[in-house]
Amino acid sequence: MNNRQLLYALLVAGMSLGTAWAIRGQFGHEQGAAWAGGIGGLSIVLVARRKDWYAKAFQLALASAAGWGVGGIISYGKVVGFARGLEFGNVYYGFLMLGIIGGLFGLIGGGLFGLTLAASREKPVQWPQLITEMTAGAILFYYLLIEELGWLMTPPRSEAWAACFGMTVALFWHMIRHKQHSAIRLAVFAGLGGGFGFAFGNFLQVMGSVSGIRFNFWNVMEYSIGFFGGVGMAYGTFTSEWETTDTQASRSRLLAPIITLTLIIPFVVWDQSFETERLVKTIQHFDPLADATGITNYVQWVALLLVLAFGAYAVFKYYVHAKAPFSELHHEAIQLFFFLNLGLYTIYSILMTCAFMSLYRIEQYLYILNVAALGFLMKKAHASFSDRGLNISRWAINFAFIIAIFAILTAVAISTHGELNGANRRFE
Repeated sequence: MNNRQLLYALLVAGMSLGTAWAIRGQFGHEQGAAWAGGIGGLSIVLVARRKDWYAKAFQLALASAAGWGVGGIISYGKVVGFARGLEFGNVYYGFLMLGIIGGLFGLIGGGLFGLTLAASREKPVQWPQLITEMTAGAILFYYLLIEELGWLMTPPRSEAWAACFGMTVALFWHMIRHKQHSAIRLAVFAGLGGGFGFAFGNFLQVMGSVSGIRFNFWNVMEYSIGFFGGVGMAYGTFTSEWETTDTQASRSRLLAPIITLTLIIPFVVWDQSFETERLVKTIQHFDPLADATGITNYVQWVALLLVLAFGAYAVFKYYVHAKAPFSELHHEAIQLFFFLNLGLYTIYSILMTCAFMSLYRIEQYLYILNVAALGFLMKKAHASFSDRGLNISRWAINFAFIIAIFAILTAVAISTHGELNGANRRFE
């Protein structure tokens, strides 16, 4: 792969997951992370331009959504606050823990995505076995780390990170046993990208707070974890070897992923986010004289109808209307789904913040610019593949290098400000 091809491919993946993850900040939790993860995984399928991957594009998007979505159970608000203090130990701890949290997002998301890429008719993924193992890992490690050893990362909030750590251990043990080396490589780079992106993004947030510029720098942090996580996942994909699989989509395996991606995840986001009280407060915040109740009702119905229309269109176009024998899914069809999906998520964010009524949330319009830029870059991105194998010693060096960067970020951060609003202390 030449450098320009690699750059475009990584940019598309990074901007796709970065934009979606920044949007996810309006919705939070597992459902918001899952929606963003599905968009990130689909962007890699598009720049890879492999017919066999188009055939399982919806399964790949769902696997990425599930993996990145699982990490949404982790609480990290107080951890972000640790990095806003003055003591080197507390701030460094904050950056390190954000690195672990972001790494867990990427490791699970990249691992499940990689396993689905590697799956074939001859070598299918044993999903019931894997889910059972990951569930057992979550329970065992949470009990051991939290209940027995008392290794609390973010007291008094949820310590669900330990459950995600247990899932990650079980996932890697499964991949090692089944010799899924390419999936392991993909997961490692997604984890490195997500971990670095989360910590570095919080550093940018701190610097933004110090600058006094009026902007949503929390959103910058969210974009950072998505961008670097997407870049890491794409790099792990394009530097690994993948077996060629069936180029014809299986009708029986498409309906569940399509419904989950277009109806279930968006509907849960709508149900959990478009609350009347929240919308009324948002509207009254920037326009006390507006008919907040009437506008809220309008926003809620528009958001719901958009989901239903998107889901109905996707089921009809990609499942019902498809000719028999089931036709190959092609690049244009998957690309259309990608932009409809990302476009709907962008519209949801604009509706949720009521940015269509005011310019008080300028970052909402930057999402539109990102989507437009992706439309341009997607035409130029055409990834090729190289097999660089597993290099554990180099990964260890990369990890140590990132840890050293966190120390430098800590030194810079504490030298530029007094104690900021929202600062927390883990250690006295």
